[in-house]
Amino acid sequence: MIAAALCLSLGAFAQKPEKECCKQDAAKECCKKTEGKECCKSGKARGQKSLDAAEAWATLYPQIEKSINAPTFRDKDYKLFDYGKKSKTKGFLYTELINKVIDLCSNEGGGRVVIPAGTWLTGPITLRSNVNLHLEEGATLLFSDDPSQYPIVKTRWEGMDCYNYQPMVYAYQQENIAITGKGTIDGGASNDNWWQMSGKRGYVEGPITQKIGRPLLQEWNENGVPVEKRILGDGYGMRPQLVNPVECKNVLIEDVTLLRSAFWVIHPLLCENLTVKGVHIQNDGPNGDGCDPESCKNVLIEGCYFDTGDDCIAIKSGRNRDGREQGIPSENIIVRNCQMKNGHGGIVVGSEISGGFKNLFLEDCVMDSPELDRVVRIKTNACRGGVIEDIYVRNVKVGQCKESVLKINLVYEPNEDCDRSFPPTVKNVWLDNITCQKSKYGVMIEGFKEICNIDNINVDNCHFDGVTSGGNSITGLTKNVRFNNLYINGKLVK
Repeated sequence: MIAAALCLSLGAFAQKPEKECCKQDAAKECCKKTEGKECCKSGKARGQKSLDAAEAWATLYPQIEKSINAPTFRDKDYKLFDYGKKSKTKGFLYTELINKVIDLCSNEGGGRVVIPAGTWLTGPITLRSNVNLHLEEGATLLFSDDPSQYPIVKTRWEGMDCYNYQPMVYAYQQENIAITGKGTIDGGASNDNWWQMSGKRGYVEGPITQKIGRPLLQEWNENGVPVEKRILGDGYGMRPQLVNPVECKNVLIEDVTLLRSAFWVIHPLLCENLTVKGVHIQNDGPNGDGCDPESCKNVLIEGCYFDTGDDCIAIKSGRNRDGREQGIPSENIIVRNCQMKNGHGGIVVGSEISGGFKNLFLEDCVMDSPELDRVVRIKTNACRGGVIEDIYVRNVKVGQCKESVLKINLVYEPNEDCDRSFPPTVKNVWLDNITCQKSKYGVMIEGFKEICNIDNINVDNCHFDGVTSGGNSITGLTKNVRFNNLYINGKLVK
C-alpha cells in the first residue's frame, strides 16, 4: 500500500531504505524533495488524488479521449507494382521492393504505399515517417519463416531490452505511421517453424528454443548488462513480434486482419498517440498476445476482435530492473466496443509492469469463450515493483470464462529467479455493471501475506451467475475491498 510502510515493514520485503524505495514510487519528483517523508505515503505527489469512478468517467475520460488523434497523410498513392515487377519465381521475396517504395514515399513527403490484392511473400518491413502502409481488400503480406531474412534490431522481449530478430513490421523513432485497409498481415507461424522455438507444452519443440535465450536475457536484466551487449538472434530461440513500432508518435493500425504471429501480435513500445481500430486478430500460437502497449501514453483500442493463444490485451511497462530504472509507465488507455474470445485474459495489466500503470478506461465490450480464463486481470510480483492504479471498467457482457471475472495476482510466476524486494502496489480498481453467465469465481485476489498493498477495489452493480465455486476467493492482505450491489448466483453479496 504506502511506499514508506513497504520499506519499513518487518516482513520479507523490508530490504530497501525508505529513500531508495521512493525512487520506485510514482511521485519521483516529490520524493526527491521530501525524501519520502510524506508524499510517498499516497503513491502520488501531494495535491493529487485518485478520482472515484463517476468523476473519472465524467472528467478524465473525455480529456484522454480528446488527446488521441489518428494521423493524417498526404493524398498520394504509391502503388507497389508501379515501382517494380511481379515475379513468376516461386518463393520470390518482395522485401526489397516493399521497403524501397516505403522509403521513396517517406522521402517525398509521405502518402499511401498500396499493396494490391494477391499474396505477396516478404521478409521484414520497416515503416518510415508519414507513410500509410495500405493493404487493399484481398491483399496478403505473408512473412517468411526463414530467420536468416531477419536482421538484428533494437526492441524489447517480455519487458527486457535487447537486440533481436527484426519484427515483421517494424518502426523505430518514426512519426505519423499507419497500417490500414481490409487486407491481411500473415506471420506465417506454425508448429513447423517459429512456434517450435517456444519450447512450450502443446507445441512441437525444435532444437533451438527460448529456453536458451530467455534465461540469459533475464540474467542480463538482473545484472544490469548494457543493452548494447544483449545481442540475441540466431541460436537463442527468441521469436519476433508481428507489428512493433518503437519510440514512435502518432500511430494508426486500422481494419487489417492479423494472423499467425510468431510471438506477440501488436507490440507498441514507448509510443505516444496510438489508435488500434477495427482490427481482427486471430492467433493461437504460444505467447500469442493480441495487443500489448508497453510504456505507451494516450492509446485507443476500439472495435477490435481478439482470439488469441495468450492475453487478448496486455498492458506493460518493462520487466524488473529494466522497467524500474527507466520508470516509464503506460498511461491513459481507452478500450471500448471490442470482442474477446479465447485468451488467458480479456484485459490484462502485467506481468511486465515495473514502470507502473495508470488510467485504464474499458467499456462496452463482449467476452465469451470456455477458453477465456479471466475477464479483468492484474498480474505482477515482488520482482517488478511499480504502482498500478486507476482502472475503470463498465458495461461488459461475459458469456463464460474459465476462472474469474476479476483476478488480482501479486504472486505471479513464484519461481522467477530475481530480486524479490520490490513489492508492487495495486489500488483504485472499479468494476461497474459487469454480467457473467459462467465462471469458477467472481472475484479472485491473491495478495501478499506479509504486507497489505492492495487497496480500494470496488465491484458495483454486477451479476455473476453460474459461479461454480459459489463465490469469491480472497487470500493475502487487502484493504477496502468493497462489493456494492454484487449478486452471485442470484444472491446479494453482503
